[in-house]
Amino acid sequence: MKKIAFSVVFLFAMLSAAAQETATDTIKYWTKKGNISLLFNQSAYNKQWLGGGTSNIAGNFGLNYDFNYKKEDIVWDNKFILAYGLTKIKGDEKTAKTDDRLELNSLWGKKAKGQWYYSMFFNFKTQMDTGLDKNDDKISHFFSPAYFQLGPGMLWKKSNNLSVNFSPATAKLIVVHPHFTEFGPSFGVLQGDSTRFEFGASITAYYKFNIMTNVSVENRLNLYSNYLDNPQNVDVDYQMNVIMKINKYLSANVAVQAIYDDNSIQAVQVREVFGLGVNYGF
Repeated sequence: MKKIAFSVVFLFAMLSAAAQETATDTIKYWTKKGNISLLFNQSAYNKQWLGGGTSNIAGNFGLNYDFNYKKEDIVWDNKFILAYGLTKIKGDEKTAKTDDRLELNSLWGKKAKGQWYYSMFFNFKTQMDTGLDKNDDKISHFFSPAYFQLGPGMLWKKSNNLSVNFSPATAKLIVVHPHFTEFGPSFGVLQGDSTRFEFGASITAYYKFNIMTNVSVENRLNLYSNYLDNPQNVDVDYQMNVIMKINKYLSANVAVQAIYDDNSIQAVQVREVFGLGVNYGF
C-alpha cells in the first residue's frame, strides 16, 4: 500500500507540474486533456443455480492524461498512463491483481519537411504493486522491473490522432531488484545483475479514430529489436482502448494488451479488461 500511495503522490505531482507550466506558458502553446475511469464487474450465483459459477467482484481504475506542446516548427507530445485493478472471488481470502501499469511517453520533434520531424523519444514503464506467481511467490514489485527507452529518429505526424516514430538508434535499460536475480535471470537481467542494457531499433505508432458517434478506439504499438542479441526476435507491445460513451459520466470500456518480450517469456501474453463504470474527461 505504501508503494501505491507513493505512486499516487507521484501522479499528482506530475499533473500539478504540467498545470503550472500550462498556466505560465499560456494555453495557445499547450493543450491538455485526460480521462479517468472506474470500472466495475460483478457476477453473483445462488446455491440453486444449476449452470454453476463462482460469485466474484472486480474493479479497475484508469488514468490517461495527455499534455502536448506545439509552437511553430516544434512539437512535444506527452502521455501519462496509470492503471490498477483487483478482483475478489467468493470463498477466496485473497484478492488478485488484474491490472497494474505506470507509464510515461514523451516525444519531441522539430519539423524537417512536410509531415516529417527530427525527433527524440523517451519511454518509461513499471508497475506499482507486488506481482505473484501461481504459487504466491513474489516475482515483481514497484520498479522491478522498470523499462527505459531513449533514442533519436524521425517522426511522421499527420495529426494528433495519427503518427509513427522511427528510431534506429534506441538505448534500452531494464532494471530489477537484485533479490529477483539471486538464483537466476529475471526479465532478461542475468543472474547476479540488477540491470540489462540493450541497443537497437524502435518503431512507435499511435492511431485513434471513431467507429461511430460516442465510440472511440485508441491504438498504440511499440516494436523493438535488440542489435546486440538476436535482432531477429522483435519485442511487441500492442495496446487498444475502446471507450463507448453512454452519457457524459457513464461508459463501457474495453482494454486489450498483447505483449511478446523475448527476454521475459518467449510467448504472447494477452490481457483483456471489460467493464461498465464511471468515466470523466478533463
